[in-house]
Amino acid sequence: MIDLYTAPTPNGHKASCTLEALEIPYESHFVNIVEGEQKKPEFLAMNPNGRIPVIVDRAQDHFEVFESGAIMVYLAEKAGKLLPTDIKGRTTVMQWLMFQMGGVGPMMGQANVFYRYFPEKLQPAIDRYHNECRRLFEVLDTRLAEREWLADDYSIADIANWCWVRTHKWSGVSVEGLEHLNRWLSAMYEQPGMQKGIAVPFSLGNLLDDEKEQEKFKTGARKALQT
Repeated sequence: MIDLYTAPTPNGHKASCTLEALEIPYESHFVNIVEGEQKKPEFLAMNPNGRIPVIVDRAQDHFEVFESGAIMVYLAEKAGKLLPTDIKGRTTVMQWLMFQMGGVGPMMGQANVFYRYFPEKLQPAIDRYHNECRRLFEVLDTRLAEREWLADDYSIADIANWCWVRTHKWSGVSVEGLEHLNRWLSAMYEQPGMQKGIAVPFSLGNLLDDEKEQEKFKTGARKALQT
């Protein structure tokens, strides 16, 4: 059994979607990042960086793993699925996983900060991150023009990138004209465990269509950015 300490964010969903896809039994524990629970001593004992998600593998002497990408690799290796064992196949998956971790995630995260959360609208910063996100989306689109999935087969690389790219509207980044990326985005919703995974620890509902919920979410996000 895995204990998952998480919140409803793209990085949190990377862990929950992977657990669902691999059909690994787990129990989710909500970490209220708005209230700063990720900075409490008991959480910092699991992740000194004070960020979600964290997993604890009860079957491995309560082994703790933090960083969403490391969690995905650990779980895939534990289950023997979604990550090839041959060096070329593994490296192909890993490079697209790192593409998300070093590019898509950080750039979309900064787009969220400047486009959604900052009370002041700093247009040069917004433009900078929107343009970079769009460029990264175009890289994915080009890759997906050649194949169904980012690597040779469906893998944790697809899950990691999808958990972020699917939130492009919140970041204010257009995917118009990216035919192959849009095909992949839709296909990912049909993969086993994805719908359940993005509802962990709870569903945010149709956030983009509810202005009151948007303001509530943005207020909480601004507070979380200060912790």
